This record gives sequence, C-alpha cells and structure tokens, in this order.
Amino acid sequence: MNAANWILDSGAPDDKIALLSRRKSYTYSELRQGVGQVAGYLSRTGVRKGDRVALMADNSFFWVTAYLGTILAGCVAVPLPPRIDAAQGGHILRTTECALGFVQKEYAESFRSLAHSGLEIVVGETEQVAPGLRAQAGESDELLATDGVRSAHACDMDDAVDLAVLMFTSGSTGKPRGVMVSHRNILANTSSIIEYLGLSAEDRMMAVLPFHYCFGTSLLHTHLRVGGSLTIETQFTFPNRVLKYMQETRCTGFAGVPSIYQILLRRSNLRGMEFPHLRHVQQAGGRLPDVFISELRAALPATRIFVMYGQTEATARLSYLPPGMLDTKLGSIGKGIPGVKLEVLDEEDRPVPPGTVGEIVAQGQNITLGYWNAPSETEQSFRRGKLYTGDLARVDEDGYIFVVDRAKDFLKCGGQRVSCREIESKILQFQGLVEAAVIGQDDDTLGEAVRLYAVHPEGDAVRAPLEQFCTENLPQHLVPRAIVFLDELPKNSSGKLDKLALKHQFRAQIESEGRG
Repeated sequence: MNAANWILDSGAPDDKIALLSRRKSYTYSELRQGVGQVAGYLSRTGVRKGDRVALMADNSFFWVTAYLGTILAGCVAVPLPPRIDAAQGGHILRTTECALGFVQKEYAESFRSLAHSGLEIVVGETEQVAPGLRAQAGESDELLATDGVRSAHACDMDDAVDLAVLMFTSGSTGKPRGVMVSHRNILANTSSIIEYLGLSAEDRMMAVLPFHYCFGTSLLHTHLRVGGSLTIETQFTFPNRVLKYMQETRCTGFAGVPSIYQILLRRSNLRGMEFPHLRHVQQAGGRLPDVFISELRAALPATRIFVMYGQTEATARLSYLPPGMLDTKLGSIGKGIPGVKLEVLDEEDRPVPPGTVGEIVAQGQNITLGYWNAPSETEQSFRRGKLYTGDLARVDEDGYIFVVDRAKDFLKCGGQRVSCREIESKILQFQGLVEAAVIGQDDDTLGEAVRLYAVHPEGDAVRAPLEQFCTENLPQHLVPRAIVFLDELPKNSSGKLDKLALKHQFRAQIESEGRG
C-alpha cells in the first residue's frame, strides 16, 4: 500500500476545501491534481523508486503537493527546515544523496549553498505546484477521483519495508539523525490517531506546527485521510492574529508544543476570546508543566484537551491521556495509543513496580525502521522489535505513565541526581513567568549547581521576588546559583526548547571571561 495514495483516497468530494491559507483555498480536486503532477514529473525525469527527494519550504500548497507527490511516486521524501543550520543541512544532503530537491523560491539560494553540485532543484511558489511539472501532450496527471481510482503514477510499495520519509530529528542533542519511516508506519500511526481523537470529515485543524516536524506532518496525514481540512498559518510571531484567524476559519482543532501554549497563556488574549467551533486541542513535543495545563483548561472550558507523548522514531504518537482523566492523572502522558504497547522497564527489561523509575519502551507497527546509515545507533535504540526511547518515567497503580525526564537531562547536585524538568515545573509556578530552562554549571561545593534561564515580561525587575520564590519552594541545593533573563528561550526548527544552544552560550561566556 502506498501511503500517499491511501491518505488521499478519503472519498472527500472534489469541490471540498482541503487546505486554507491567507491568500487562497484549495479543493481536494486541486490537491489531487497537484500531487499527480509532482508524481508524474518524477516518473518522467527518471527518478527511481527509493531515490531520496529533498523538500525545503514553508507550510503551503507547494509543500503538501511536493511531499505527497514524492511519496506517491515511490520516492523517499526528505523534509528540511527552511532555516536549517548550514552544517546540519549539508550533512543531511550528503548522507541521503538526494536525486532532486523541491525548494520554495525564497530559500533557493540557501539550499544551493547546502547541496552538492549537480543536484537538480525544482523551485516553486508557496501557492502553486512548481512550474514545468505538467504532463506532456497525451499524458495525464489526474489523481484519485472521488470513486477511489488509483493514479497511474502511484508506485506499488511493500509498506512494511519500503521507506516513505526520512524524518530528521532536530539535532538539539547533537548531530541530526534520519529516522526511516515506512509506508506502514504512516498507515498505522495515522489510523491510531484518527481513532482516539475521533476525527471526521467535519474537522479542520489550525496548523501552526511546521510540516517538516513529525507532529506537524501527523496533522496533515490525519486530516486529509478523513477528508477534513487544515488552515495553514506560517507565522506565530503575533499569537492574537493566529487566534483571530482560527476563529474566522472555524477551526475545530489546534495543536502545539509546550512553548506555543505558554505563549498563548501568558502573552495573548486567549483567555478573553471565544472559540465556539473548537472541539479539541493537542499538546505534545515535551511536557507542558501542570500549572499551564490547569490554565489551559480554565481558558478553554468547553474544549477537550489531549495531552500526548511521542517520538520521531515512533512516526509521531505513542500515548495519550483521555481528557476526562486530567483531574485524576494530571501530569501523566496516559497509556499507549491503539495498536501500541507502551511499558516502563528496568535494566533487565522487566516492568517496574509502581513508583519506580525505568525507561519507556514501545512496540507497534508505528515503530520506524531505525536510523539512516547508522547501524550502531539503530542497534542501541531499536532492539528485539521494540523502541527504547531514552525517556525515564514511573507508573502509578493504575498503569498510567508519568515522564520524569530525558535520560540526558539530569543534574547531579550535592551527590543527588535530579531532573531538570521537575525543577523547571516548580519554578514556572512563579507568577507571570512565561518560560524557564535549567542547565548545570560547575560548583565547588555541590559539584553541579542549577543555572536558570527565565523569560518574564518584567525581566530583571522580578529578580529579587523570583530568587525568594525559589528559596521558599526548592530544596537548598536546587536553588539556582545564577538566573539569566532572556527575551525568549532558543528554539529548534520544531519550536521546542533548544538546551544545547543555552549550553553553548554559557560555554562561550566562560571562555570569553577566561580570555579577558
């Protein structure tokens, strides 16, 4: 089964809106035709099944048609963030040996600086299929009429082993790794998400997450598969503008990572606005502290809130907490989604007893095939048909899972191993604080002390009360040794906190002071 063919074979009428942008709306007929044009072009130019095809563009009609058309033709899509670091972008293009690239006009120059010589680049505008892709006389690029007729350009795939996408991780902990996503992975995870969210053709998602990020891609997969629609918004700089557009386009769903919700709750008019059509919101991409979940519930009392957990290595989603469990299981990521077995295991691969910390391990058809050209890393994370996530968690007596932290995001203060996430969650209870990030710094007494980076509308003016709050609410050895106020915390291309950037910044500061 070809994943792109399956996603677009939803039975949605040709004249139904599939995608909306501020400049134009697109019907399913236009979308299917555009995807067919891309797939036909790849077939005619000799790009073969399994060849990698790069894609660099903002969320747009151009991105969607290039992505689905690539997969439909049997090629492997390699989405890249438009503003990717030059070293990371060059590494990805070299290791994947892409045969061709679809690039938005605004990013063509920077893409060419990353690409190897001889790589063909198809440049296009956001609101159209790339020019020059139309069929020759006597050929057709029609795709999937409403009766489900397959496109002539749909390549038959062995969905268990054939790759659809190489989804590169953000590289926030080092060099980006290419996750090998098969056609079956997409089918399995998309079906599961649709089931537990109860999505239908009536749903319309406000898509602010980038499609090159697995969470954003899952929104595209699920809503097109059910014959729904997506409102595309590429700018989150002005959150009130996004909220107003969500009202205007009558969105039934919204999805975001923690930083998005923290901004909406502390720097927008969310609390004073009404969203009569908003049926659900999805939160994943890291833990949103409990205080923000409570505030979100108060701001959207009639909307179902789905707290979820996932990894790129699992296509997208691994678990969810039913909205009705937020009162009794606040802070939990819930249990495995349909079709996924999710466990917390000790070092001997045995389930941990309630209250004991272990590693989250997943099993299901959404678990991807490993890392591209990285056998040792694949062997470390993918063993015996299971994904070892590297996330530490505990379970309660009812089997609900509570993430403690990433295995690599702990400090050792005064001989005690402590979670940065737990420190941050406590500090974020300080009134008006938008964001907080904790890293370690060398300390003669503790070995490692807490260094806090904070975002607050009043900045350094709240230093004294924030220091007092930390002293009163944290154990003495966890009170920040240093507090640095920033206008905003660094984010990676997916909008998630980039702690590596903070560590590099701190290291550069130390080196500079040493030279001085």
